Amino acid sequence: MTTPGNARVTARSIADDIRSQIRDGELAPGAALPTTRELSARYGVTSKTVSSGIDLLKLEGLVVGEQGGRRRVRSDRPITWNLTRFERGKRRDSTAMDDWSTAIKEAGREPEQIVKVSTLPAPKDVAEWLRISTGSEVVRRLRTRTVDGRPFQLSTSYFPAPIALGTPLMEEGDVSLPGGILHSIGHPQLHVRDEITVRMPTPEESASLDLPPGTPVAQHVRIGFGEDMPVRVMVTIAPGDRHVMVYELEV
Repeated sequence: MTTPGNARVTARSIADDIRSQIRDGELAPGAALPTTRELSARYGVTSKTVSSGIDLLKLEGLVVGEQGGRRRVRSDRPITWNLTRFERGKRRDSTAMDDWSTAIKEAGREPEQIVKVSTLPAPKDVAEWLRISTGSEVVRRLRTRTVDGRPFQLSTSYFPAPIALGTPLMEEGDVSLPGGILHSIGHPQLHVRDEITVRMPTPEESASLDLPPGTPVAQHVRIGFGEDMPVRVMVTIAPGDRHVMVYELEV
């Protein structure tokens, strides 16, 4: 471990030094940090100054603390989410898994989706995406996606009620059909529009996704269009530390 030289050592300089070690690979993902006593001796500062420096790294999401244990460099295995291929062309849906789960399985990971269904008046943003009146009835499929037993995405789909009522979209659980449910009920998505916003999570999102402090999320909105109007909008919240989002475009 390096030291900041003759400059006055502060919590910020300690955080800067350890951050550099993490980014340079000197401290690998999952590695335990030296103890507070060891760091105090190395930097020649009090344990309070060391703890303040480590707290800065926790806020950045680089370091996590274990209950009753050592502080470690955060270790995550991100998934590559190819949004060009997702739900495009010859979809990979089957009666067992939808397109998303199939892609995760093909990557050697273990997917699971917990789905709850309800009807509600369309909120303003959902109504704008679907091009319907605010308050119009929509069907909501609230989905928690996990990878290897850990929450990776919150994905909520909204459908105009005239399209979804009385169809498999009303069924609880992880329902999938070859070609996608919308295609199977006669309302295929012919093209999509994606909107991506990077922001800090809400407290509810942080709790649902078990996010360490300082972890931003990407909000991915995919609007699926039929012949004349949108047939679905899907809002996915994806933690920044668990995703590589990919687009492949011809130029």
